[in-house]
Amino acid sequence: MKIEEITNDVEALKVSHQPEKEAQQPSADLLTQALNTAAPNAPQTQDGTTPSLPPGMAALRNKSADEILSDLNKSPLFMTELEENDELEAFKALAYEGTPLEVSTSFKERGNESFQEKRHSDAKEFYTKSITILLAEVRKRQRGEKTESSPEDIKQELGVLEASLVNRAACHLELKNYRSCIQDCGHALRLNPKNVKAYYRSSKALLALDRIPEADDSCSRGLTLDPTNPSLLSIAQSIITKNALLTEKKNREAEREQRRRLEEVSLKAALKARGIKTRKTAQPPEMEDAKIRLVPDPVDPTSSLQFPAVLLYPLALESDFIKGWGEMDTLGSHLEYILPVPWDKAGEYTKEGVECYMETIKGGLVKVGRKVTLLKVLSLGTVEVIDEVVKVFVLPKAKAEAWVADFKAKKQVDKNG
Repeated sequence: MKIEEITNDVEALKVSHQPEKEAQQPSADLLTQALNTAAPNAPQTQDGTTPSLPPGMAALRNKSADEILSDLNKSPLFMTELEENDELEAFKALAYEGTPLEVSTSFKERGNESFQEKRHSDAKEFYTKSITILLAEVRKRQRGEKTESSPEDIKQELGVLEASLVNRAACHLELKNYRSCIQDCGHALRLNPKNVKAYYRSSKALLALDRIPEADDSCSRGLTLDPTNPSLLSIAQSIITKNALLTEKKNREAEREQRRRLEEVSLKAALKARGIKTRKTAQPPEMEDAKIRLVPDPVDPTSSLQFPAVLLYPLALESDFIKGWGEMDTLGSHLEYILPVPWDKAGEYTKEGVECYMETIKGGLVKVGRKVTLLKVLSLGTVEVIDEVVKVFVLPKAKAEAWVADFKAKKQVDKNG
């Protein structure tokens, strides 16, 4: 597995640790409310995610939104631009009591408490605060600024940072933020390549995303460090099981695709051998599973062709659908059970009282006898099957001649533009 690394650009890393949904700048009103609740005598939020702040924050209570945002920009946790400001250290002291190590450790512990209580979203926010504070210190040291952290403090800060990252990864797992979990584990492993929990949690998240090779690699690395770790052994078995299921699914899909292509080739060969012309439009009608088929064997071009068909009654604006019209079936075999139709109150549509037509490729009409097979009509080369549907116009004999004349006239108008 390619492990994600902590970038040297601390600002970029802070962005990468945002939740699954892209973070948005809070409105000024919300910021004002958040600061007001931190002032003396104001109730603390009930969700437990907002830590108590020192009384000095009350000085911000009566400031405007723009003034508050301006002040927040002077804080390392909120600033959006770098600038020299004599009030920076004073504002930091106002916001938090204790060293960065103490404050970040406090947030981490509150995250642990929330996680134990299964308040995973709250825990994630506490861990994020811990991580952000420590990364701010890292950024200061990268700029060459002096900090109060001793070498031992820095070592402990990195330990808290590692723990907060791995613990936040656990929150992401519970919240199904799998990619964020993988990212946090990768950052933790950059700090400590022997962190077994990071290998376990990243392999579990990768498995949830069906990234089997990477999950296997991460799990294997963890087992190399701790061969008897029960959690890693369990996830290893899950990887084996999931891989078998995915391989089987992939093989079935490949077989289905191969079968589909073979059926497609066989159908084209059967249509070509019979001289049947077909065409598809840009917007074919919704036909669900109705389509031209070879039966009984879809991969045998010598099997019988079946076509979806529509009987159109243009003078009545009605229609009937035939799902499977066999190539050797006559038109009369279908009229036999379809006519008379229930909506024909005048009794004009009877087996012997109708004439049937199909449109030709050139826009004309060909009359279809009741005893003629579908194959004979389609193999003439003058008729084509459009969008896999055979269309037949059905007219009462007494009105057929007038309809045919009107049809040809409209076609001529369309042709002349």
